[in-house]
Amino acid sequence: MDDSTQTTVAVGVPVTGQEMPDPPPEVIEAARSAPDHWLAMVDLTWTGEGPPPRWALIGQWRSGPTGEIEEWRDNPEYRPSPQMLDWADPTDPVDQAVQLAATGYGPAQDVPDALARAEVAVLVSATGSPLAAASPEGTPVVPVYTSDSHLEAVGRLLYDRRPVAELVGQLPPGHAMYLNPTGPVSMLVDMEELQAALSASGAGAAGEGDAPADGFALVDGPAAPRRPGTAAGGAEPVGAHPEDGPEGPAGGLPIGKPARTAAVGAGMASSGARGSTG
Repeated sequence: MDDSTQTTVAVGVPVTGQEMPDPPPEVIEAARSAPDHWLAMVDLTWTGEGPPPRWALIGQWRSGPTGEIEEWRDNPEYRPSPQMLDWADPTDPVDQAVQLAATGYGPAQDVPDALARAEVAVLVSATGSPLAAASPEGTPVVPVYTSDSHLEAVGRLLYDRRPVAELVGQLPPGHAMYLNPTGPVSMLVDMEELQAALSASGAGAAGEGDAPADGFALVDGPAAPRRPGTAAGGAEPVGAHPEDGPEGPAGGLPIGKPARTAAVGAGMASSGARGSTG
């Protein structure tokens, strides 16, 4: 809550009386000490300094002359954060960057910057080639997964874990990466921006035994097990466990649901990246 955004008053439809939502205790207390004021409710995800921007303002309560709450107004310009949308907590730095960028609470550039340092999982054919698909808009893509939880939602399919710097050179011509299609929000990666981020990070090629800063941990090395989904180590199905039976994984992992196109914050428009929720 913040009363420093009084200049943004009267943007929504006023609600009074019994139709007004119940104000939380802290708002009631603040109203008593600030009669005849507008008290702004700000999305908790916004942590900047100074007055919050209008898009982070959920709405405003108005206190009357006696310090009692008399009115509520929604803010039609409000952008709900991942927390307010009740999305699952981010599983890794890339997932966090995607969620914040898709809702306008973080810069779009954070996505390629985090992805350039990450290792991801990719579904593969029997020969180890990344499997191609299409985004909901029909763009040729290769789905990639930034954590085990996103990967396991696909079901029992062959996969491999590869540094993004390595995977970029293995994509079919004209294909882009499609991040976490099984997550609360997925994103089509602008490959030019990713290439620039890879160059800036010095990760143009992943060396043997290198460990990216984020994402899955690499398992290459003389004493390490083979990575699944490769010809050398044999293919491993997603979600495979020793207790799995012939009918599928013991945990009963679901198949990921298709994505739906979602509105994207203004910060995404200039990047060429697109978000979708499912």
